Amino acid sequence: MLFQVGGQGARPTFFEMSAAQQLPASLRAALSYSLGVFALRRPLLHKVLDYEDEFFALLMAVLESHSLRTTDGSFSESLYGLRRRPVKVSVKRSSSGAESNDKAYDSVLRKRQKVLSVVFLVVLPYFKSKLQSIYNKEREARLQASLWGQGDVRFDEADLVSDQGETSQAQVEATTGEVSNVARIKKNFAALIGVCYPWIHATNEGLSFAYQLLYLLDGTAFYSPALHALGLHVCRATGQELMESSSRVSRIRNRELERLRGPPWLKTMQRVLLNCMYTSLDYAQTGLIAAVFFFKMMEWWYQSAEERMSAPTVYPPPPPPPLPKVAKDGLPLPPDRTLCPLCCQKRNNPSVLSASGFVFCYSCIFKSVSQHKRCPITLMPATVEQIRRLFHDL
Repeated sequence: MLFQVGGQGARPTFFEMSAAQQLPASLRAALSYSLGVFALRRPLLHKVLDYEDEFFALLMAVLESHSLRTTDGSFSESLYGLRRRPVKVSVKRSSSGAESNDKAYDSVLRKRQKVLSVVFLVVLPYFKSKLQSIYNKEREARLQASLWGQGDVRFDEADLVSDQGETSQAQVEATTGEVSNVARIKKNFAALIGVCYPWIHATNEGLSFAYQLLYLLDGTAFYSPALHALGLHVCRATGQELMESSSRVSRIRNRELERLRGPPWLKTMQRVLLNCMYTSLDYAQTGLIAAVFFFKMMEWWYQSAEERMSAPTVYPPPPPPPLPKVAKDGLPLPPDRTLCPLCCQKRNNPSVLSASGFVFCYSCIFKSVSQHKRCPITLMPATVEQIRRLFHDL
C-alpha cells in the first residue's frame, strides 16, 4: 500500500495530517458562528466580530504556545496523539560501555523551534488572512471601476473626508494634504497586494500540494513546507513520551508555584489564579472541540427547524369551479366541444371570454361582444377587453 491506513508505526497517515491541518479552520468557523449567534442578544460582542482575525490569532497563540510547551505538538496535532520531533536528534548512550546498543534520543523541541512553530502556526496565517482581505477589496474596487468608471473613491476614502464638510475651510485645507497622502499610500499598497498576492498564494498552494502528494506517496517525511523549513517532522506520541510530558508539565507548574512571593493572602490568591489558569488550559482542547460539535449540532437543529417553519404549507388543489349555467335566452352549446357556439364550425383562432369561460372563434366572439356587450351563452356582461387568445385548443 502507498500509505498506512491502519495507523501502525510512528509515521502518521495522510488522513491524520490532513484532519489536523483542517481543524483550526473548522474551529474558527464554529467560533465565528457562535459569536454571531450570541451577538444577536449581546450587541457588545459585535466589537469582537469586528476584530475577528485578531481575536482568533490571540486565542490560537495561547493554545498553540501551551500545547507546544506541554506536548511538543500543535493544538490540532496533540488532539490526534501526534507530536513534533526535530530531524536532527541528539543521541545519548545510556551506559558507559562502548558496545552498548541502548540509546536515549533527546527529541524534545528547543525553545527556538517552539517559537518558530508558533510563528508558522499563528502569525503567518494571520497576515495571510489580512492580505486576502485587502486583495478582495482591491478586486472589488477594480470591478467597480471597470463598471462605473475611474471616478469612484476606493478603500473608504469617502469615510475619511465625509465629515470634513462640517469643519471650517481652514481645517479642510490643512488636512486635505494629509488625507490625500494617506489615501495614496493605501491605494498604492493595495494595488501592490492586488498584483503580488495571487502569485504568492498560488506558490504557497502549489508547494503545499506537492508536499502533500509526496507525503502520500511516501516520498518525503514532511507534510508541509513549513515543517521542512523548521526541520521538524510529525510522529505519533508513545506512551512513554506522554508520561514524560505529563511529568515535565508537573515540574514546571510546581516551580512556578514555589516562586510565588508576598504575604500569605496574596500567595493564596496567586495560587488560586494559577490553578484556574492551568485547569482552563488543560481542558481548553476538550472544551473547544466539544463546543464545535455542540454548535454544529445546534446549527443543524435550528436550520432544520427554520426550513420546516419557512417551507410553504402544501394544500390540496382546490376543486374546479362549477360550470356557468346556460341562460334560457342564451345560445345553446353544440354537442361537439371543438365547434364554435356562434358559427357552429370548427374554431378558428380560438379565444376565451373570461367573463364566462366559454371558447369561441376570435372573430365571432369579438363581433358578438362588440354589439351586445354580453356573453352569448350566459348573457353575463362582458367587454372586448375580456377576450383572451388561446394558443392551444384543449
